[in-house]
Amino acid sequence: MSKETINIELSKNEAIVFFEFLGRFNNIENNPAFEDQSEQRILWDIECILEKKLSEPFRKDYLEIVKLARKNVRDEE
Repeated sequence: MSKETINIELSKNEAIVFFEFLGRFNNIENNPAFEDQSEQRILWDIECILEKKLSEPFRKDYLEIVKLARKNVRDEE
């Protein structure tokens, strides 16, 4: 197996929104969206990486932080 890596950059707001999404998505039991368990493994790993990088999920005002991050990431109407 190749040891090559690929780096993806996310803004803080993007990382918060993605972390919140992954948390919900990864908790769906027997999720039919996965064709192979490897897909689920990768999303668990990404969620763990984000959890190590973000301090926001551990703050009391996390729900407000997510709300603001979503607003900042959302396409302008």
